[in-house]
Amino acid sequence: MFTTLVFAAAENAEEEELNPLIPHTAEIIIGLVFFLILLALIWKVVVPLFEKAYADRTAAIEGGIEEAQAAQKEAKAALDKYTEQLAGARQEASAIREEAKEQGAQIIAELRAQAQAEAERITTTAHAQVEAERAQVLAQIKGEVGSMATALAGRIVGEVLDDNAAQQRTVERFIAELEESAN
Repeated sequence: MFTTLVFAAAENAEEEELNPLIPHTAEIIIGLVFFLILLALIWKVVVPLFEKAYADRTAAIEGGIEEAQAAQKEAKAALDKYTEQLAGARQEASAIREEAKEQGAQIIAELRAQAQAEAERITTTAHAQVEAERAQVLAQIKGEVGSMATALAGRIVGEVLDDNAAQQRTVERFIAELEESAN
């Protein structure tokens, strides 16, 4: 039937004068049929592929946006957490610093007290040692002064005073008189 139409149209066209701008009727019909077949093929095969690709792309974009929003929320939560930890660490460092200052002041006070006690002990020991040495020197001087005084008295009197007990009493009395006259 199709071929009949094509031949019939071709016979009619021969009879008419050919116009180069107007296509033959058979060509129009064949072009229209092929166009409809091509349109149906595109509609059945290509359009679903395009729709599927569009849906996949839309889902990927929306999924990417959701993932980005979730990642942004996680990042914000992590930032808040780290900021909070940093503030806590700063407070802890400040407390540690204050405690160290207090301990340092306490240690300094203890060291000063120890140094003062040691200085007092050394001073006391030195005073005791000086007193002991003074007493020893004084006793030694008394002995020497006593022996000199008895020797001198013996020369003045003209006799030797050999009695040690008498010498000792005489020397002590002489020194006591000197001390009284000095005061």
